[in-house]
Amino acid sequence: MKNFFLVTIISILVGICSIFLLPIDLLQVDISTLTNQLLNYTNFNTYFATQPSEDISSSSTSSSNPAIIITTPTANMSVPRLIRKIFLATEQAEGAGARVRRSIGTPQLRNFSPFLMLDHFTIRPGSGFPDHPHRGQETITYLLSGGVDHEDFAGNKGTIEAGDLQFMTAGRGIMHAEMPRQNPDGSANVGLQLWVDLPKELKSCEPRYRDLKAQEIPTVKTDEGRVKIKVISGKSHGVDSVKDLAYTPVWILDVEVKPGGKVVQEVPEGWNAFAYTLEGTAIFSSGKDGEKRTVEQFHNVVFEPQGEAVYAEVDAGAEKPARFVLVAGTPLDQKVVQYGPFVLNSQEEVYQAFVDYQTHSNGFERAQGWRSEIGKSMRH
Repeated sequence: MKNFFLVTIISILVGICSIFLLPIDLLQVDISTLTNQLLNYTNFNTYFATQPSEDISSSSTSSSNPAIIITTPTANMSVPRLIRKIFLATEQAEGAGARVRRSIGTPQLRNFSPFLMLDHFTIRPGSGFPDHPHRGQETITYLLSGGVDHEDFAGNKGTIEAGDLQFMTAGRGIMHAEMPRQNPDGSANVGLQLWVDLPKELKSCEPRYRDLKAQEIPTVKTDEGRVKIKVISGKSHGVDSVKDLAYTPVWILDVEVKPGGKVVQEVPEGWNAFAYTLEGTAIFSSGKDGEKRTVEQFHNVVFEPQGEAVYAEVDAGAEKPARFVLVAGTPLDQKVVQYGPFVLNSQEEVYQAFVDYQTHSNGFERAQGWRSEIGKSMRH
């Protein structure tokens, strides 16, 4: 009976693979098992995605002092990065009652190596992401407001609040839940979640968590205080982030530019880079005298891999500052095959992930019978 069940699952997956391969989908699921998703849940866009990564020094560590550092721009002109495309992240339902604006992991931008997905999420009371598995990737969660609890089958528990980050490496397998705090004023919990691919040789590593608290993040002010940059990971204007928290080298900078402010932010040559606009209206350009593009809230700006720096500014007459996250990462030369929360390098490895999850083996042993405490509110 057990063998028949496994064969049935694999047969279903093979059938799915014969369908046109679509872009990757979200991490979280809103029912207890992936099998039930396959057989019963018709509204969840879970599917295989397989394609080569789009061709478009790890972060150093030094200062542990997160104090604000004032810098002045240098006279040197960095080679600007051209803009490849700009597009709106449209809102959609996800998980159990949550709303997300997804930009990476859509037909507009898929497998922008090493990035698999970017969601700007809003989780209101009564919604969330109950128990679900992962394998083969890292997730980076940056909370903008509110609080989010997490719990996994290894007994790890924690909470991140506004300005905090959580770096989770799924590795060979993890099952966890991410649920919002119930804010006294009933407000939503808002943040970003970025999926980063793991190098092939690290796909089977042990899962782990690393938290980064808001007060640990160094902040740079430049352009006479009109620009403020939180150096979450990477380097900005000579200031290094506190520590490396992801296996795959990634820079993450939270940039706020006041009206009349300008910033030239260097990024490693050849790395893929994008900016996601959180607030206000920013102007991105291809250099001092290059083409300028006005970008409003909730858009993704994708840059060409050639060039040394991203140029951005805010019109002096703007009513409010602009805020965006600038993210860059080293491309991985490997195939991406994903089905929902499993991200591997071949279809056979994804089949095996389903078998391992269903049989509670090869990394998913502790999933058998496990139910999170924080996910109880979503169970009926």
